[in-house]
Amino acid sequence: MEKLSKETAAILTEWFGQDTIISLATLDGDRPSVRKVNGYYEDGAFYVITYGLSDKMRQIARNPVVGVCGDWFAAHGEGVNLGYFGRAENAEIAGKLQKVFAAWIDNGHNNFEDENTCILCIRLTDGVLYCHGARYDIDFRN
Repeated sequence: MEKLSKETAAILTEWFGQDTIISLATLDGDRPSVRKVNGYYEDGAFYVITYGLSDKMRQIARNPVVGVCGDWFAAHGEGVNLGYFGRAENAEIAGKLQKVFAAWIDNGHNNFEDENTCILCIRLTDGVLYCHGARYDIDFRN
């Protein structure tokens, strides 16, 4: 397994550095639960706007180990609730997410006045990427 290289980082940013549908798997006790979410990749992590009281966030609070999957990429990571979307500490990433998700962010699905509207950060730990006939086993940890 190799550390995240410039080459693999560039591929991940090209493929997932915009609004991308990914699968997110959590554990509900000993049962896996998977759903599709809109994600944005940056610097070894995916970011998702979600609701803090949702099943996925309750499951992550109990067990932060998650799995993600997108086109020709699968990985494990740690789900971290960054808290309310409007928190001052989230201003930088929230601004990026507003731009990335501009096509749907204000369609009524999100209530940004509700402090349970939060940002989920999925800090990747390891993964496998397939690109142009090559397999890259990636260790995202420092």
